[in-house]
Amino acid sequence: MAPPNTNRHALVFGGSGVTGWAVVDQLLNDDPASGGTGTWSRVTALTNRPLTLEASQWRPKTGQLQIVSGLNLLKGDQDSLEEAMKSKIPDIHTVTHVFYFAYKANTDFEQEKKDAVDMLARSITAVDKLSPVLKVVAFQTGAKMYGFLLQQDHYLPVPLRESLPRLKSPYSDQLFYHAQLDWLSAYSARREGKEKAWTWFETRPDIIIGFAPNHSAYSLATSLGIYFSLWREINGAGSTVPFPGTMKSWKAKHNEAGSEAIAKQTIFLALHPEAYVNGDAFNVASSPQYETWEEKWPQLCQYFGLQSAPPRAMPRPIRAYINDNQARWQEMEKKHGLRTDIAQSEVTMPGFEILHLSLADFDRQYDLSKIQKVGCNVQYSIMDTWGCTFDRMRKARFIP
Repeated sequence: MAPPNTNRHALVFGGSGVTGWAVVDQLLNDDPASGGTGTWSRVTALTNRPLTLEASQWRPKTGQLQIVSGLNLLKGDQDSLEEAMKSKIPDIHTVTHVFYFAYKANTDFEQEKKDAVDMLARSITAVDKLSPVLKVVAFQTGAKMYGFLLQQDHYLPVPLRESLPRLKSPYSDQLFYHAQLDWLSAYSARREGKEKAWTWFETRPDIIIGFAPNHSAYSLATSLGIYFSLWREINGAGSTVPFPGTMKSWKAKHNEAGSEAIAKQTIFLALHPEAYVNGDAFNVASSPQYETWEEKWPQLCQYFGLQSAPPRAMPRPIRAYINDNQARWQEMEKKHGLRTDIAQSEVTMPGFEILHLSLADFDRQYDLSKIQKVGCNVQYSIMDTWGCTFDRMRKARFIP
């Protein structure tokens, strides 16, 4: 446990995303697993889209949180970005910890890759220059580091460990994480031996389950929350919901990452840089025990007062069901006073639900012994993760 410190200022890039939101929430809560009461004197959440404190559902102490929206990390040259950050982020010179979750989705992979590397490089370069007290940079990748959904034969052995070799071409060519990590490794090495040297580490969650107040391009919990709510409205309480994926995906072993759990793990690592070497990678997840949809689906259905069933021979994608019943959902929005920008959001990436519910039909469970060995033992049950997320969605009027 890290001691209280009034000089810790956390800067969270992508603060309204699924992981970013939970990290800000945990920083504000000063949870014991994150270092104890009084650990963070200042928390700055950067969001691309506007976000009010009320909509965020964060509960900061007076003066502890600042939300900075509309900072375009790709606009202008480097000097322009640094000037914008100085003008928009009060006391940026006091930032000690960076949590980087910024991401710009794009169906054009080459453009997505370029934006991903440019955003990271411009952001970290700026903070490194503007804050002489920077200590730690936390950077998140994901299960694609092990070949998840990269159209390969899944040759990496399970359980997946951080010591496994990098993917090779052509699979690695579909992954912008490598280019980001290579830049971060090279840039941080140039800082070693200087007064403002800092440490960085990488976290690797699989599918992330959590709340995002502005919605997210890849929020499976939001899609399923809408799907279950719509199913109950149309078919009635107690009706049976078949799993909308394949039998192989129904049985596939994996460790989902509840956003609250991985926030605690990420903050723990940020507060204990002495426990790892520069650039170290850690698997993160809700629990060291793997799950399957066969275990999870009945519990998720029960939350909405529904019965569960295994997949049918020809599963109907949940996005198709939502789209086909859009008029009914709009009636529900009016009836329950729901937000109208969630179910049919332009932010949602097409087809991602199919990726997770049908195409992810192989075992990919994690080995979490590495993060446990450095002293971080976080464990959440299935409904600790999903139930809390659905509760927050209801409070935010995403679902009735």
